[in-house]
Amino acid sequence: MGHILVVGELAPDGSLTKLSTEVATLGRSLAEASGTTVHGVVFATGGASAAATAAMDELLAFVDTASIDERATDGDTVAPVAAAVSTDVADVDVVLLPATPNGRDIAGALSALTGLGVLANATGARWSADGPVVEMSAFGGKLITDSVFTQGRGIITVRPNAVTAAPRATAGTRSETPATSAPTLAPVRVVDRVEEGAAAVSIDDARIIVSGGRGVAGPEGFRLVEDLAAALGGAVGATRAAVDSGWIAYSQQIGQTGKIVKPQLYLALGISGAIQHKVGMQTSGAIVAVNRDADAPIAEFADLFIVGDLFEVGPALLTALRARPD
Repeated sequence: MGHILVVGELAPDGSLTKLSTEVATLGRSLAEASGTTVHGVVFATGGASAAATAAMDELLAFVDTASIDERATDGDTVAPVAAAVSTDVADVDVVLLPATPNGRDIAGALSALTGLGVLANATGARWSADGPVVEMSAFGGKLITDSVFTQGRGIITVRPNAVTAAPRATAGTRSETPATSAPTLAPVRVVDRVEEGAAAVSIDDARIIVSGGRGVAGPEGFRLVEDLAAALGGAVGATRAAVDSGWIAYSQQIGQTGKIVKPQLYLALGISGAIQHKVGMQTSGAIVAVNRDADAPIAEFADLFIVGDLFEVGPALLTALRARPD
């Protein structure tokens, strides 16, 4: 039986990203169930933080991408990274990656190089006699499916917040190696890069999210959402309708075509609760919704539903929050 390989990603401070720690935790649980081991690998240039070892199991291989960058064409590094990973999958049963833009690209390139199948956007996985059984959400969360690989081996990309990250009691063993030679892939020419300014607080890791929908009625309405988020020490989220209307950046969109979040508190203002949005926030610890429509779908799954005008309830809540003693 082969081992399980986790391909992690590093945050700007050199630690594993939150999603990578979740993927590593899933890899460890699959390894324990299958009686095998899990190895982790990250790619970066110039060194990696020891903090990145905490969530991995027996081995964290740090691959210095200096030589990969030399082979990359016009800024493309995904294909060379996939090629480098492909040299280490002969004795691997499962490759786990974060379902991020880079993770999805690497999974596709790796599949082409190795012939392994891909199960994308997993919400969970367990081990069976035939290999991993991968849980996925379909039709906006209305249907949960279980899928397996025909040969018992394959590549899995894991959605954010599908797993609760749990670090090992002791750090893994870290090794550091230069990138080795790998199959040459057709070069990809990057024609443009657009960097969007990051929000003050990322919705990916936020403990509290204040989110606005169509009922916010415009960019001016989002000032109330932002003020409430600031008073609560949280982040600002939005529905697709608000993003499509140009009221807020796509990076704040939550839902089926946005981000999947799992805050302790989710405050929804002017959000009807359509299934496409629900699938992105339904696992929140507590959901509080404000809507004038008593029959809005969000009333069915909110922990606290307030029937009222958000422009009356919101300022009253903001006043109460600001009146709290420091």
